[in-house]
Amino acid sequence: MAGLFYEQFEIGMTFDHAVRRTVTEMDNVLFSALSHNPAPLHLDEEYCRDHTEFGQRIVNSAFTLGLMVGVTVGDTTLGTTIANLGWDEVRFPKPLFHGDTVHVSTTVLEMRESRSRPETGIVIFRHDAFNQRDELVATCKRSALMKKQPSGG
Repeated sequence: MAGLFYEQFEIGMTFDHAVRRTVTEMDNVLFSALSHNPAPLHLDEEYCRDHTEFGQRIVNSAFTLGLMVGVTVGDTTLGTTIANLGWDEVRFPKPLFHGDTVHVSTTVLEMRESRSRPETGIVIFRHDAFNQRDELVATCKRSALMKKQPSGG
């Protein structure tokens, strides 16, 4: 599914993304290893059982952020974004665990035409990720530089 051009978004528009994803132990361990994050919170089950309030490993928050944003791409920015400009107000109000299934919603918060690139506009999205119990596990604002529709489109 192709993303939308700048003019196709409206402030307040919401997306309940159909893609859901169950997070596995492999996702967490591989991502932590690839990103050189050796925190026992992500890798050491015994440590977490004995020394954390969670009693088990939690999913690396950088993976959670990437998954949350990635799930949104097909409905919003696939092929129509030029670049992410930034992520703001990134929060993880509840931990994500191995076996949790994530679903995501997006709301268009702000829009403005680019002052330096007239063929583009900036859209600010709020992405919210929830586990299978509908508990908010991650949220962020994402600023994206979006293509405008080609002339005649």
